[in-house]
Amino acid sequence: MLSLSYLRIVCSPRALLTNRLCVYEAFTCSAHCMSTCFPKKDIWHSNTNLGKERKIIYYTDRVSSPRYYCTGQVKVSCWNCKQPLGKTPAFFCMSCKVVQPPDEGTSYFKIMDCDCTFTLDTQKLQKRYLQLQRSLHPDNFSQKSVREQEYSEIQSALVNKAYRTLLKPLSRGLYMLELKGMRIEEGTDSRADSEFLMELMEINEALDEAHTPEEANKIGRDTKGKLTDLTKEIDAALLKGELQTAKALLAQMKYYANIQEKVKEKLSEFM
Repeated sequence: MLSLSYLRIVCSPRALLTNRLCVYEAFTCSAHCMSTCFPKKDIWHSNTNLGKERKIIYYTDRVSSPRYYCTGQVKVSCWNCKQPLGKTPAFFCMSCKVVQPPDEGTSYFKIMDCDCTFTLDTQKLQKRYLQLQRSLHPDNFSQKSVREQEYSEIQSALVNKAYRTLLKPLSRGLYMLELKGMRIEEGTDSRADSEFLMELMEINEALDEAHTPEEANKIGRDTKGKLTDLTKEIDAALLKGELQTAKALLAQMKYYANIQEKVKEKLSEFM
């Protein structure tokens, strides 16, 4: 499918002031992009067929930034020097080195330069996080313009959120479901069967009755093994596109993750 590879706005000063006709010059824009990325209420006319030919698109409303159309496909320019940024996401301009605003709609996986997989490399994730925070931390921009300070704060907060979301398997899995259109919250009803709930009750009772660190550690090891198995099952379900199965398994993971936290609390009591 052809994609939108370049977008340029040509507007006269008079048009900008009066909300009159502005002209967008677009190249290699697909029919899907035209039908899904632009508001349906706008009026569009084209003097050529879709394809590699040059097209003139007329927009009869107030001009807004092109970065909100077909997000991730438009070549955005630096707000400071106007040079093309070249890649997405772009944290800094390669020409003038100033920090850039975040790209709309960029996934956490792309921000953290990780494969979009449930079994991602957490060491690579942590390395990327430290690298970005060293360069984007607001303290580095205290002597810069107000605009750069604001962008650094936004970018730094976004990197923090992306890192926290992708670091833990549970939040990572829920986020992957969200990317696939299934918006759910942590703690969603798991529809767990009675047998599973009975097993959880027995584990919790055993943990409450544990009198030595060895007993608590054994429960912790068993729980870790179950979490490892669930990780493999969730990864397989996501790869197959079995979203409901992945959702149910993620709910089970939440229960076992809670038990693991209780094991840590129990062990602290023996110290």
